[in-house]
Amino acid sequence: MMGASGSGDLDEAVAVFDEVRPRLFGIAYRMLGSASEAEDLVQDVWLRWQAYDRDKVDNPAPFLATVTTRLAINEVKSARVRRETYVGPWLPEPVDTSADPYLGAERGEALEFAVLLLLERLGPTERAAYVLREAFDYPYAQIAEIIGHNEASARQLVSRARKRVLDGRRTPVPAADQRRLLTAFVAAARSGDLAALEQLLAEDATSYSDGGGAVRAAKFPVEGAVRVAKFMRAFAGHFWTGVEVTWADVNGQAAALLSRDGVVFTVLALNTSDRGIDQVLWMMNPAKLSAVSIGQDPPPDDL
Repeated sequence: MMGASGSGDLDEAVAVFDEVRPRLFGIAYRMLGSASEAEDLVQDVWLRWQAYDRDKVDNPAPFLATVTTRLAINEVKSARVRRETYVGPWLPEPVDTSADPYLGAERGEALEFAVLLLLERLGPTERAAYVLREAFDYPYAQIAEIIGHNEASARQLVSRARKRVLDGRRTPVPAADQRRLLTAFVAAARSGDLAALEQLLAEDATSYSDGGGAVRAAKFPVEGAVRVAKFMRAFAGHFWTGVEVTWADVNGQAAALLSRDGVVFTVLALNTSDRGIDQVLWMMNPAKLSAVSIGQDPPPDDL
């Protein structure tokens, strides 16, 4: 697909790429669920753009989006093979959206953890079609061109993906309610308050701990409100010792950053609905925490 470099000025190539880079990262991140892998993929796109005969490209933005999406489709296939040997549950890598780096200029769809987890069920091309349409509002004709299908097929892929995502997701509560559930959960988990935890959790709630084998974490999901609550109480005494809790906007939703000695060691997020807390997500793999940092407290009356 890529050939020798054209005669276009490299400075212009840099300027063009920098302008569309936020969208390229947004596509790659939603496809892969990993900020670090998305960064690597976007860097690969840049190297290809740098070496390409750019005089042949009339409109760089769709061209670069096509390259990014097609590389991401291939990378999803490789990532799924890697995740088959991943130690414990795999969760998406959290990204700080308090200042909307790379992501804020686009629609929020396919950014929240609940949706990213559901997208893991889709095939790579189906996922690409969904992301392009729902997160970036690409027209179906352009989606078809990017993924190499006809327009009718692109519409069908998006429709099927949308149905699978909606079928798998309960109606989320408003952001203010989600934040209240988060703060109440942190307080109850920290104190080991079994009754409060059971009251907050949906009956079929599940707790996922992603340590990736790098840190001590539960290697299997804990299911059911009673079991999750007892699990939280069992480690409350030692887990929360010396922990400072700050709040952040992560993947477009409120999350708790847990730190010791100024170093974040866990991002805690919840997927919630009118039934309460459906999923508790403990993101503990150190390799996934580089995109978040302390010092993002929202106003006290917000959380």
